[in-house]
Amino acid sequence: MRIAPLSLLISASLFASSAFAQDTATVTGIESEISIKQAEYDNATQILEKHLKEESQLQSQLDLLRTRSTELDKEKNQALDAMNEMYRRLIDDPTIDISAAQARYQQAVVDHKQNKDDIAMQLAAIASHRKDIEQIRVAKHTQLNTLESLKEQLTTARVERLRNEFTREGTLEVNHTINCKRTETLAACEQRGQQMGLQKATKRFVDQIFANLTEERLVEPKRNMAGAQVQVLSSHVVNSAFSGQGNYNVNLSVTMRGDVNSSRLCNLLSVDNRYCSEYGTPLTATYQTRYDTTFTDSQLTFSDGQDNANVSVSRLSEQPIRDYSVKPMSTVDTQVVDSNKMIEFTLRSNVYDDEVFIDGVSFGSTRLATTLPSGIHDVEVRKQGYKPYRVRVDLRKPQTIHAKLVKKPESIAAPTYTSEQRNTTSVTSTAIGNAAAADVVVIPAGKFEMGDINGNGLANERPVVEKTIANSFAMQNKEVTVGAYQKFVSNTNYKTEAERNRGCAYYLNGEPVWEANLNWRNPGFEQGSDFPAVCLTYNDAKAYADWLSGQTGQQYRLPNEVEWEYAARAGTKTEYPWGNEIGKNLANCGWCGSESSNKSASPTGSFAPNAFGLYDTVGNVWEWTHKSAEQADVTVRGGAWNFAPSLARASTRLILAPDFRANYIGFRLVRER
Repeated sequence: MRIAPLSLLISASLFASSAFAQDTATVTGIESEISIKQAEYDNATQILEKHLKEESQLQSQLDLLRTRSTELDKEKNQALDAMNEMYRRLIDDPTIDISAAQARYQQAVVDHKQNKDDIAMQLAAIASHRKDIEQIRVAKHTQLNTLESLKEQLTTARVERLRNEFTREGTLEVNHTINCKRTETLAACEQRGQQMGLQKATKRFVDQIFANLTEERLVEPKRNMAGAQVQVLSSHVVNSAFSGQGNYNVNLSVTMRGDVNSSRLCNLLSVDNRYCSEYGTPLTATYQTRYDTTFTDSQLTFSDGQDNANVSVSRLSEQPIRDYSVKPMSTVDTQVVDSNKMIEFTLRSNVYDDEVFIDGVSFGSTRLATTLPSGIHDVEVRKQGYKPYRVRVDLRKPQTIHAKLVKKPESIAAPTYTSEQRNTTSVTSTAIGNAAAADVVVIPAGKFEMGDINGNGLANERPVVEKTIANSFAMQNKEVTVGAYQKFVSNTNYKTEAERNRGCAYYLNGEPVWEANLNWRNPGFEQGSDFPAVCLTYNDAKAYADWLSGQTGQQYRLPNEVEWEYAARAGTKTEYPWGNEIGKNLANCGWCGSESSNKSASPTGSFAPNAFGLYDTVGNVWEWTHKSAEQADVTVRGGAWNFAPSLARASTRLILAPDFRANYIGFRLVRER
């Protein structure tokens, strides 16, 4: 008997929830706040540029006044000599008129004094302008950090919205007709018709979910990577009947809930996987349908043929005409997107807390058991400090892989150097018992590209320029600690600028606030002797460097910006030593997933070093760099525990006044050859 054409009438209702509206409102609200903060930041940038231009003009005027001062001083001396000459002549000839010489000298004195007053006024104007510039810069840094923090929140909100959109509930009514086979019983035909109606309902439910995603354009092309699933909550037959021509018609009402492989949401939105790490291990890659009826559970498949389905959105009555006692029951896998055969795949490794990528998609950590379409798959297992394990699997039957990861000599991915270049053996000073001098590592000579290589930076990181480090140099492998700074203070009775005046700044609700009681001993959070010393100005750092030089007999100083970025990059061109994404718990910065993120600094060396053996070049605390005598301001580098990850990139620069201090700014030193 020929099978009659299938007809399918589907009426669908995805349950609207206040939660979905709230998700969108949250995303929209954050986007609006970003727009406002971006405008404020852009306005502050324009104001700063105006003030800097005015300061330049004031400085030019001061230079002219100083040049004129030299000329007026010369004129005054010449006028004095001329008047003295007239006085000598007056002794021999009392009739000589010396008034012109006197007037000239008097005018020269007046002009010279007026110029001195003008210089004093100009210096006061520049100093006042300088304070305004310092305040604008600090405000800009605050706005920038707030802006980047909002972007972090926006991405998190987008991920959560997508997850909620995938997991919404809905009811579909399916009117399905088939032609019974000559060889099957009526009961078998009835069961087949109901199964085919149910499988079409689940497929259409998934289609409806994807069609109603807020970011459908971005997600749809990656649909086969979503790991979307369907759970049938209830199903009952509204009515059914056999016709005289051997056709069976059934009307099913099916209530379903979507589900999704939450760990893949980040890939769908093209954002860093750290935003999805809280969702844990991925689910299986197939779509699933949970259902139970009086007919037998069986594997559901979908035909590739066309159906004449009409989908309309409406909520239907759940009162059954004929009930098949639907309950929450067994699970069967229903392949919706890909009709290939699904094969069981198991992966083990010799380490824990690793991450598995299959065909570029994160599947969580081992021990992993999942199902994949038959065929070739690229499998990679990663763990910080280990070489990646990679294998290509031709999956034709259930297979188990045992991955063996080998520890690397360096803790994070970085280039390999020659024996001369990789001479980063720790060197320790001996003059003061080593504790204050700290370990240094040798940074090899070389060339590098300095600045915003990847196009994600600020205006002051451009243009990218090639720099050459002609000679190797030594740098402290960790930031100067509280314990080391204590030795300096105990030896010299030095008082930091925070202790002498106004205290130290800290962030409160996204704004820098000065607290008179805060200083390097008490930065506003609990610290140990191995924490980085903070609440120190540029001059406080220099004072320590001068003392250490005297104690050790070797010359210590702050690194200049070129040295700092070269050492921080350690041969890479990426944003961070390990890549272009901050990852999770690889450094201590705001929203970096570390235990101290947005709470406090962490002990120096808490995270893996870069390829040169330097710790905490990403996050923990900003670090002062050396300024030339011509510079009024100083640059800090490296990010901090309460600054967004985007501000902890290797090329990020924040410009501050030398007397600024905060509980998120410290330093490390280089040692001259």
